Amino acid sequence: MRPKKTILLPSTTRILSELGENIKLARKRRALTLIQLAERAGIARSTLGLIEKGAPGVSMSAYLQVLFVLGLEKDLLTVAANDPLGRKLQDAGLLSGKSKT
Repeated sequence: MRPKKTILLPSTTRILSELGENIKLARKRRALTLIQLAERAGIARSTLGLIEKGAPGVSMSAYLQVLFVLGLEKDLLTVAANDPLGRKLQDAGLLSGKSKT
C-alpha cells in the first residue's frame, strides 16, 4: 500500500521552502557541510537535503534536531505564542456566553 501524498496549500509550500532555505543558510554561515550537520543531528544526509528543500514529508523531530544543532531551537517556542485570532475568537465566545471551557 502506498503512503498518502501530503496535499499542501501553496502558502504552506512556500513557508516550508523558506524554512529550508533559512536552515541551509544557517548551516553555511556556520561552515558546516551537509554530512557534518546530519551526523550531529542524528539524521541521514538525504533527510537533511530534504529539509533544506522544504520537503513536507520530513518529521518535525528531524527539523527540531537540526535546529537544535544550529542553536535555533528556541525560535520554535515563539510559534503560536502570540495568537491574536485565537484570542479574538475566545473573547467573542466569552462575550456571547458560548464558552466551551
